[in-house]
Amino acid sequence: MDVVVLRWPEEEERRTALRTLRRPRLLLLEDDRAPPVTVDPLEDWIRLPAGDDDVRARLAALEQRTPEEPGPEIDEHGVLRHRGRWVALAPVELALARTLLEHFMTVVSRDVLSRRAWPQGAPRRNALDVQILRLRRRVGGVGLEIQTVRSRGYLLQPAANSP
Repeated sequence: MDVVVLRWPEEEERRTALRTLRRPRLLLLEDDRAPPVTVDPLEDWIRLPAGDDDVRARLAALEQRTPEEPGPEIDEHGVLRHRGRWVALAPVELALARTLLEHFMTVVSRDVLSRRAWPQGAPRRNALDVQILRLRRRVGGVGLEIQTVRSRGYLLQPAANSP
């Protein structure tokens, strides 16, 4: 998959759209602008002017980090599909899964997940823990896993033992 080159911050909206699509991006920074905070392995930035060798090296690194197969997707019926397998999700699981997929392979805080699953507030103190446990069991069947990142949140990624 080709790496998309963007100017930062002029093309911030396009950056967001490409992130959702899991497309690799190289951001070009001009002047003394602050670089964006990025934890996405499919994104990097470089300050201009930059040498051709430096730009090529960043592009090559992004291409190597880009998965060759398409990532997981949720269809319009609330079905999570990955690697030719699928699982139907309950409404709260669906809200959590969509949020984790928007940030695939990056950490999502407990607060963000709770707000997305229960906009009016979680019904119980441990409601998120219970739903994450249920979602873990479901996504395991399609080759995904949810890792707990202590004091930060949760991370959805391909399962280590999945083909």
